[in-house]
Amino acid sequence: MGWVVARLQQPWVQRAVRAALAAGLSWQVALLLPDALSEYAYYAPLGAVIAVSPTVADSASAAWRSILAILLGFALAVAVYEVTRAVPNALTIALIVLLAIVVEQWRYLREQASWVSFAAVLMLTVGTADPADYAVRYAGLTFLGAAIGVLVTTVLFPPLQLTSATQRIEAARGLIADHLETMAAGLRSGRVPDPDEWDDRGHRLDRALERMRQAELVVERARRANPRARKWRGTAAGIREQSRALDRVAVLIDDLTTLVVEFHPHRRGLDRVDDGTGWVLADALEGLAGVVRIPYHDTDTQPDERDGAIGAALAAAGRLTALVRESAIGDDEGFFALGAVAVGTHRALTVLEAQSRWPQPA
Repeated sequence: MGWVVARLQQPWVQRAVRAALAAGLSWQVALLLPDALSEYAYYAPLGAVIAVSPTVADSASAAWRSILAILLGFALAVAVYEVTRAVPNALTIALIVLLAIVVEQWRYLREQASWVSFAAVLMLTVGTADPADYAVRYAGLTFLGAAIGVLVTTVLFPPLQLTSATQRIEAARGLIADHLETMAAGLRSGRVPDPDEWDDRGHRLDRALERMRQAELVVERARRANPRARKWRGTAAGIREQSRALDRVAVLIDDLTTLVVEFHPHRRGLDRVDDGTGWVLADALEGLAGVVRIPYHDTDTQPDERDGAIGAALAAAGRLTALVRESAIGDDEGFFALGAVAVGTHRALTVLEAQSRWPQPA
C-alpha cells in the first residue's frame, strides 16, 4: 500500500491515471451521441489526451489552443483546396503545408501550433467531400474529449507538482552543500581543485538550479484554478521561498568559489596568521554547508539540529571576520579576497535566515 501511495505522488503516474480515465470517459460519452457523431467516437479520446496536462491551468490552455489550431488548419486547407482545384494535388499539398507552418508561428498557439499543419493535411486527405460536416465531427468530438480531460484533471487529485518541486529543491540543496564541503576539504588538505574542475561542478549545479526553477514555476501555474490550492498554500509558499533562497545562495557561492580558487591561502603564505587562514575558511564554508542541508527547524520549543548547525556556522563566520579584522596583511590582494569571502558567507547565512533562537552558553 505504501508503495502504491508513493507512486501516486509521482506527476507522471498521476497524469497517466487521469489521461486513461479521461480517454475512457470521453469514448463512452461520445458513443451516446447521435449516430452521425458516435461513428467518429475515437476523436473524443484524442481530445482528452491532449488536454490532460501537469496542471489545471495548462490543461485548459492546451484544450482551447488545440481546438483553435485544428480549426485554423481545417479552414486553411479548405480555402487553399478551393482556390487551387485546377493545379496538381502535389502543389496543393505543398502550398497548404507551407502556409500552415507560417500560421504555426502565431505565438498564441504555443506548444499546440503543430496541430495546424496536421489538421490541414487531414482535412485535405479525408474531409474535402464535406468540409463543414467533417470539421464539426472532428473538432466537436475533440473539444468534447478535451473538456472531459480538463474536468478530470480538476477533480481527480488535481496536481500541484509539489513532490517534483521538493525533490528538485533537495537535489539542488545537496549539490550546494557538497560543493561547500568539497571546498572546505580542499582548503584543509592544502589543495584547491583546478578551475576546470570547479567549472564542471558549477555546470552540474547550474543544471540542478535550472530544474529547480522550472519546478517552482510549474507549482505556481498549478495553483491557478486548482481547488486544492488553498489547502496546500503554505507548502507551495515554502517551496517558493526555499527555491528562491537557494537560488540567491547559489549566486553568492559562485562568487565564493571564484574567490577561494583564486585566493589559494596556502600558496600565498597567509596561513602564518593565527589558526591558519585555510582552516578558518574551511570552517566557515563547512558551517554554511550545514545550514544549507537543514532548511527547517524541528520544533519551536527547544533547540534542534538546525539550531546547532546555525550556531556552528555563525561561530565559524565570526572567526573568519575576526581574522580579517586582526590581520596585518591589509595590502595583499589575497587579503581583500578573504574579506569578500567573509562578507559573502554572512550574506548567505542571512538569506538562509540563519539566526540564533536561544541564548548561547557563556
